Amino acid sequence: MKKFWKYLLALLLVLIVIAIAFLFRPVTSKAIKTKSDEPTVDVVLIGGGIMSATLGAYLNELQPDWNVRMYERLDAVAQESSNGFNNAGTGHSGFMEMNYTEEKDGKMDVSKAVNVASQFEIAKQFWAHQVKQGVLGTPNSFINPVPHIAFVWGDNVEFMEKRYAAMIKEPLFAGMKITEDPAEIQQWAPLVMAGRDTQQKLAATRMDVGSDVNYGAITTQLVNHLEKIQTSNSERQLK
Repeated sequence: MKKFWKYLLALLLVLIVIAIAFLFRPVTSKAIKTKSDEPTVDVVLIGGGIMSATLGAYLNELQPDWNVRMYERLDAVAQESSNGFNNAGTGHSGFMEMNYTEEKDGKMDVSKAVNVASQFEIAKQFWAHQVKQGVLGTPNSFINPVPHIAFVWGDNVEFMEKRYAAMIKEPLFAGMKITEDPAEIQQWAPLVMAGRDTQQKLAATRMDVGSDVNYGAITTQLVNHLEKIQTSNSERQLK
């Protein structure tokens, strides 16, 4: 029995040593080369995605005297969630995202959809400003118009009708259309209707002012205007 406790104690000591070694391991995947006379960095952006790129663009314009550095684990920016093939690219403007509207006690609450749509309008204003400043290229290089369509069937048709009735009262959704005609839905979204039973209850809404946004393109173009970018680095501890 004593041997068992000795072995257990030895195992715990080994695990503690391994844990200490892990905690004090090198914090970057490779050495970061900086000039010996480089001033203290004011802001460090971790990750080369749309969030860091946007914040970097704000700082570059509002605080041009600040020293900003971005670190990205991969060998280029916008390779993960911000990549155009890795997200919906809708801007989440609330036109077709039905989870932004909630029915409470028989009343449709569209406040979240209004809030999100308002935020997206601000984002578009920011991008338009960046185009004028020459930071972003031509608008069609990162944003293009595309209708946003929401589609339901069965018992969800009633929810869609209530959602439409509430949203159409808001200026941001004034142009929304609704139809329960299978032929019209076929024109809007032919692939959705392919092989579908047209005798079942169907409904769809459409906003013609929807957008298709390439966040990867925006990220890359914004980052091109940042001075300090260090790729292929993984940061775990900053001092």
